[in-house]
Amino acid sequence: MKKFFAIVALFSLSLVATKSFAQMDIDKGTKFVNLGIGVGGGGFYYGSALSFNAAADFGVAKNITVGGAAGFRSFGDGYGGFDIGPRASYHFNDLLSTPENVDLYAGLGITYFGYTGGASSFYDASFISVPIHLGGRYMFAEKTGVFAELGSSISVLKLGITFKLGQ
Repeated sequence: MKKFFAIVALFSLSLVATKSFAQMDIDKGTKFVNLGIGVGGGGFYYGSALSFNAAADFGVAKNITVGGAAGFRSFGDGYGGFDIGPRASYHFNDLLSTPENVDLYAGLGITYFGYTGGASSFYDASFISVPIHLGGRYMFAEKTGVFAELGSSISVLKLGITFKLGQ
């Protein structure tokens, strides 16, 4: 009898778990917010410090999101750097037939990068770049998950938590 109840409980739990994941359709109205830390980059100071990052993506069409991203990294000795700018992504979920709780995407942006602190002309420089990103989300609940992104912005690798706010 205990086996029967265990099987019924596992079956019921699997139905509830399957129903709790919304289809990972990216469409107009879909909203994601990523909050995370980043590692990697060019140079001794740049590559050795953690960055703090945030991004928001808003669905504007089937499989396409636009939004913005920002990050900050302290290099130590009063120096730091930040980047901020818009970005766009294409989501490959339909093309690759990913599981319903997985989102794979790639895109690019336009970023303003600036330095903070210091009197050196190197640290006073700022520039515009066109960073690329390749990422993925794994939603372990309907509205909450984790993300990882490889890219060419303030960090080479970003890891953190993601929230699905719409649809």
